[in-house]
Amino acid sequence: MTHILAIDQGTTSSRAIIFDGDMKIVASAQEEFKQHFPQSGWVEHDPDDLWSTTAGTCRAAIERAGITAEEIAAIGITNQRETTLVWDKTTGKPVHNAIVWQDRRTSDYCREMRDAGHEEMFTERTGLLLDPYFSGTKLRWILENVEGVRARAEAGELLFGTVDSFLIWKMTGGASHVTDATNAARTLLYDIRKGRWSSTICEMLGIPMQMLPEVKDCAADFGMCRADLFGKSLPILGVAGDQQAATVGQACFQPGMLKSTYGTGCFALLNTGDTPVASKNRMLTTIAYQFDGKPTYALEGSIFIAGAVVQWLRDGIKIIREASETQPLAEKADQGQDVIMVPAFTGLGAPYWDADCRGAIFGLTRGTGPEEFARAALESVGYQTRDLLEAMKADWDADGEDVLRVDGGMTASDWAMQFLSDIIGAQVDRPEVLETTALGAAWLAGSRAGVYPDMEGFAKNWALERRFEPDMDDATRDRKYAGWKKAVAATMSV
Repeated sequence: MTHILAIDQGTTSSRAIIFDGDMKIVASAQEEFKQHFPQSGWVEHDPDDLWSTTAGTCRAAIERAGITAEEIAAIGITNQRETTLVWDKTTGKPVHNAIVWQDRRTSDYCREMRDAGHEEMFTERTGLLLDPYFSGTKLRWILENVEGVRARAEAGELLFGTVDSFLIWKMTGGASHVTDATNAARTLLYDIRKGRWSSTICEMLGIPMQMLPEVKDCAADFGMCRADLFGKSLPILGVAGDQQAATVGQACFQPGMLKSTYGTGCFALLNTGDTPVASKNRMLTTIAYQFDGKPTYALEGSIFIAGAVVQWLRDGIKIIREASETQPLAEKADQGQDVIMVPAFTGLGAPYWDADCRGAIFGLTRGTGPEEFARAALESVGYQTRDLLEAMKADWDADGEDVLRVDGGMTASDWAMQFLSDIIGAQVDRPEVLETTALGAAWLAGSRAGVYPDMEGFAKNWALERRFEPDMDDATRDRKYAGWKKAVAATMSV
């Protein structure tokens, strides 16, 4: 029993990865699923798709690894955060599609709450802002808008959970209704200082607290999966939201360490130690990880559209067939054109938090083509990252060298990572293991199972694959970033 099964349930696909006793990847499987857009700004998933792709990829990964369940010591889960599900506690049947973290349907309600002066109370308790990004107002929407749901919830018939809770409930046959502290901290319902659900907030949002899952450490006993799933009942011993799992996978265990993950969105986390830092620049205060009942906190900046902008080039305007085509196109772009893309397809996240603005492209000429669009798309991710890092530095300027550890699909592009280093004016470190989100989940479960080293031993194993150093002069950096800021201001003013 030296292998770990890591489940990485993401926004556009579900993946399962088998790690061996040396934390090396043995096999993996991945399956995309359909995105549902019922109205402008609304994003949903079919819960059955989340479950079937998760179970299917787990079985496929085990088969490809050439092992049996007997050789798996534990399961670790990492998941898209904030996505909201409500299901029947007896049958497991969802009452509505999952409302995805990108969904903006509660924008008006959030604005009403802000205008009524409630945001400070929410931020003080949860570290978050009143934004439709988080689970709390999505849950309220389901209770208010799906016929019969509120009465059933108040009668104790329904359960709420983020994706991790839903998957664990399904895997354990309904025996475990649990989550971990990092996922709880993203719901807008959890008091991150007191370490418990906030009755004050739940009452304000009209949420019956009996719907809420039990909150555990990131490495804990979350339940035993059904024996019929994989041929043996396996313990689920590690859970963390995807960005926190990546923070763990990047071994950012010391205050001041910083990582940024580039998936569908982009999420930067700065470890601030055992003290929650209140942001003055509209960053989020959150839990990085929790062991032995003690949370370690972080400042987080969230960008809604990173890799999704490349998906848009592929699926929306169809100028590429594969994501890998973006870099060669960007390399051939006309250097004389300053095309800037603000990918606010679902609003802008940190530090702007404008749920209503939409995307825009500036600087188009008759000569603008796919090459310039590709370059502008990749550059938009670098610009947005700089927005986050500048806000974080203003909130909490730690001593030490400026180093950003990166991971996620977009980091495979050398061009994008070099531009990132150039525009932030700092060193960018790409690890040997780019699957740091899954690695973090695997280590949480594996360390709990006793097959992986402790935190210190894990940190020593972190290995650099490539370091990117800034190679852009200050004048060019400042000019380009000023153009970005001007484009964002114009987009938000529409």
